[in-house]
Amino acid sequence: MEGLLTRCRALPALATCSHQLLQYAPQRFHHCAPRRGKRLVLSRMFQPQKLREDQVLSLEGRSGDLTCKSQRLMLQVGLIHPASPGCYHLLPYTVRAMEKLVRVIDQEMQTIGGQKVNMPSLSPAELWRATNRWDSMGRELLRLRDRHGKEYCLGPTHEEAITALIASQKTLSYKQLPLLLYQVTRKFRDEPRPRFGLLRGREFYMKDMYTFDSSPEAAQLTYSLVCDAYSSLFNRLGLRCVKVQADVGSIGGTMSHEFQLPVDIGEDRLVLCPSCHFSANVETLDSSRTNCPACQGPLTETKGIEVGHTFYLGTKYSSIFNAQFINVHGKPSLAEMGCYGLGVTRILAAAIEVLSTEDCIRWPSLLAPYQVCLIPPKKGSKEEAAAELAGHLYDHITEAVPQLQGEVLLDDRTHLTIGNRLKDANKFGYPFVIIAAKRALEDPAHFEVWCQNTGEVVFLTREGVLELLSRVQVV
Repeated sequence: MEGLLTRCRALPALATCSHQLLQYAPQRFHHCAPRRGKRLVLSRMFQPQKLREDQVLSLEGRSGDLTCKSQRLMLQVGLIHPASPGCYHLLPYTVRAMEKLVRVIDQEMQTIGGQKVNMPSLSPAELWRATNRWDSMGRELLRLRDRHGKEYCLGPTHEEAITALIASQKTLSYKQLPLLLYQVTRKFRDEPRPRFGLLRGREFYMKDMYTFDSSPEAAQLTYSLVCDAYSSLFNRLGLRCVKVQADVGSIGGTMSHEFQLPVDIGEDRLVLCPSCHFSANVETLDSSRTNCPACQGPLTETKGIEVGHTFYLGTKYSSIFNAQFINVHGKPSLAEMGCYGLGVTRILAAAIEVLSTEDCIRWPSLLAPYQVCLIPPKKGSKEEAAAELAGHLYDHITEAVPQLQGEVLLDDRTHLTIGNRLKDANKFGYPFVIIAAKRALEDPAHFEVWCQNTGEVVFLTREGVLELLSRVQVV
């Protein structure tokens, strides 16, 4: 433990432990005994055994594909487990993080007027044939027949389904527009070579929004509104995403942008202009171009992971399905459409890719599966008497800091040393790890607090711990 303590700071360093504490305001906490609830203990959490890298390779089947940090870490600590090529079991920690991400997405989408729907994954072939995408999507589309011989696909996206739904509403009025309908569902794509874990799989979660407007001008305003909401989302997560011009691809339309997270393993090549902030996917530019089309300045190239994509569709789909509304003159008009995707599971993996060290997962603070891990002393050690204090601290945290109810985990594996459990906690990336060791037996008791996202280590009294944790934001 002595080696671990060399990085400790004095108590005044508390202000740098969390950016929220820059606006420190003392609070009073009740000292009455907290209501004892059921504690969340680590020994009860379902986590597959930790995997050595050679075991991970055999599970994945292709050793050359395990070149992605997020994939390796998520497998080794038991966040995901391979089910079949390109498909994974999402295990409890990952599901918690994903549910938090969906809550943040819901907040951003509903702030701009989004309404949540849920459409079937099974999509009839006739809808896709109407847009010619049954053939143009090729082998990427996962197809099947039911017992009656009727053809379906497992939807990789839902433009056809949502437009057919709107077309069925014959009395839709311009007063009801714009409509912003979105869902968060499983999507399916028959990737020829799935790799990089959750970054490129055959089954994944996506947030897809479809908008319906009364005019091209109104649709452009909606487009800007959604793009701004995407920027707000990534800012809240602490992810430095770049919005770049993109190709419309198989979805179509007349304008498209990608939200890219710059990282070396990214499969997309991006060009950026430091002078005028022009940015684009290289697939949208002439391959011979080396200067910026906006200011003629030099372009720099980087790689990125696509985590969001927006399209202005116009009437491409509404004209095929006759998705109309009654305009201000009482006449039927075709709706102007846009579609907007966010890769939910991809955002999780991409965040781990850019924020983590080679050995330890780091989460965006809002998405950490659990915010706090409490480590009591080893059974039979000189500090064993501090175990009761650790339990009391758990109860006080969940009582005095209501937003952390369900967010505090007690590592009750007291047959292990504090050092071993701290190493595990570091790998899992809990934002705050609190240790009850020798100094917890002082008067007053001091707890060792590791602020994982900043690297700070401080010793705090119970009141100091509560003050620190009261600033934690939870969705």
